Amino acid sequence: MSHRGTSVPFVTDAQPKPVISPPPFSGAEHTVPTRPISLDPQELGFTRRKPIGWLAPLLLLSTGLRALLAILFGAYLDKRELQNALDDDYFDHSRTADGEIWLDYVADLGDGFDATYSIAWLLAQPSLTVDGAALPRGRLLLMGGDQVYPLASGDGYESRMKGPYRAALPEAPAGEPRPTLFALPGNHDWYDGLTAFLRLFARRKDGHIGGWRTEQQRSYFAVKLPNNWWLFAVDEQFGAYIDDPQLLYFEKAARRVGADDRVILMTPSPTWVKAKDEPEVYDAVDYFIRTILAPTQAQVRVLVSGDLHHYARYTGEERELITCGGGGAYLLGTQNLPPTLTVPPEDTLTRSRSLSRVYRLAARFPDASTSRKLGWGVFHRVPRRNAGFATMLGIIHTLTMLPMASAVRQPDDIKRLFSIPLLLMVTLILAGTVLFAKPPGAASAKHARHWILGLSHGVAQIALAAGGAWVWLHLWFHDWPFPAPLVAAAVVYGPVIAVLATQLVALYLLVAGSFDVNLNELYAGQGIEDAKSFLRIHIAADGTLTIHPLGIDRICHRWSADPDGEPHAPWVRPEAPLAVHRIEPPIVLTDLPAPRF
Repeated sequence: MSHRGTSVPFVTDAQPKPVISPPPFSGAEHTVPTRPISLDPQELGFTRRKPIGWLAPLLLLSTGLRALLAILFGAYLDKRELQNALDDDYFDHSRTADGEIWLDYVADLGDGFDATYSIAWLLAQPSLTVDGAALPRGRLLLMGGDQVYPLASGDGYESRMKGPYRAALPEAPAGEPRPTLFALPGNHDWYDGLTAFLRLFARRKDGHIGGWRTEQQRSYFAVKLPNNWWLFAVDEQFGAYIDDPQLLYFEKAARRVGADDRVILMTPSPTWVKAKDEPEVYDAVDYFIRTILAPTQAQVRVLVSGDLHHYARYTGEERELITCGGGGAYLLGTQNLPPTLTVPPEDTLTRSRSLSRVYRLAARFPDASTSRKLGWGVFHRVPRRNAGFATMLGIIHTLTMLPMASAVRQPDDIKRLFSIPLLLMVTLILAGTVLFAKPPGAASAKHARHWILGLSHGVAQIALAAGGAWVWLHLWFHDWPFPAPLVAAAVVYGPVIAVLATQLVALYLLVAGSFDVNLNELYAGQGIEDAKSFLRIHIAADGTLTIHPLGIDRICHRWSADPDGEPHAPWVRPEAPLAVHRIEPPIVLTDLPAPRF
């Protein structure tokens, strides 16, 4: 007996047939894995990973090269066109015993074990009690992107996502409908052209991750939900375009959508926020709404995305725009979020865009004040979490100080100024700091601040190197016979200047972040694991949709194996309770008088 619903292709263009939601899980179809008696990787089947040090030199280089290759050759690696050969079904989860359904949404989850598993453990619980209300586990688990960091690979998915989620829900409880998992790829899932993503989440008849079954066949999907609700998840990575096979897939699914229906639209990135600085990034989403959903006259009530690692909700007259990227990756502060957004942006070059509307910021987690306080932690967290980055700065500064000190002792002023090693290092520092500030194109209205801050940072680092050279010349090391000065520079000067240079970078990040430059690096360098979030969504029998934004202020760091638990119980349990709370009151959505696009 198979868990998988019957996969029926579209018979005609007018009458597509869905993949039917699965029957209740009997518990007999899969062999229950032996429960581990310890947290040893050999027993768990995966290695518990530490949080990623995002400023590690090799990681910066590797990720930067992957991102560059994805931008330059993404069209050649794009597997979405090939997915046209796979099943083009939508998925029907509208038939439930009580006419209701619960959904869970989580995004940006595959980082360190403690944060990822804290959320996975909460999602796997049969029910969460929040403010006296019982919120049952979702029948569908929706993953909104970046299921693994920093780069997509089989081992990365196994250790940072699949292993923790399998440990949280090894098997679905017998006699209950088996929960289903759908995943939308994010940019980190895309760095290998979706190879590992599709291998894990799609194209497998018996696909499952622990107690969650997987049934999607593509990197995008449409799901029919109870009481005239639909879920559309669009894969529009790198802002290039929505490919024709994907548009065809959604056009066929949209033929089943009626004027009385309502739609939740999942996207891999909150382009409605990013369009504040880059108006064109929202064009693909707007095009999808105008060409696929608008003709159905259905109401697009919710847009939801991850990618930015916090919770934020913008509300408008007809639609909620929600960012919820708190599934496990480092926290991103919310202090720079604009109080209002105009969506679509009025200065987009798209001639036939939708009617622009104003949305106001209704809630965020953490709040602006807390985010600012966390930002000040950059001075102690960056050196502690990024030892390799500090070492790199120490090497660069040492290699700059030595020719600088040598040039000072030159009798000729011209030779002092134009020492080739010194010019090389000064150029390297200036180029590195400007590139680190990531200046956009000159056409951008706000490109100047990136250049100014990047150059200012470079000048400050060079000034620090000059100060270091002055101190070095006043010490006795430089008069020792060769190679003793080099050894002293490496052993004594290097570690000291590494600490000072790292603190200067931290100061730069704090200042630049206030101008919305390198804000992501300000928080990525700190690797803050707390303040995580996810959504629990309920569709009632009368069609009312209620969104419960849930957060935890502190993740768990101490875990114990639970070898005597039930087959469906988590293998690993927290030693201290995980306190979950509402980020804001439940968001209740009902019918609107008439849809407008």
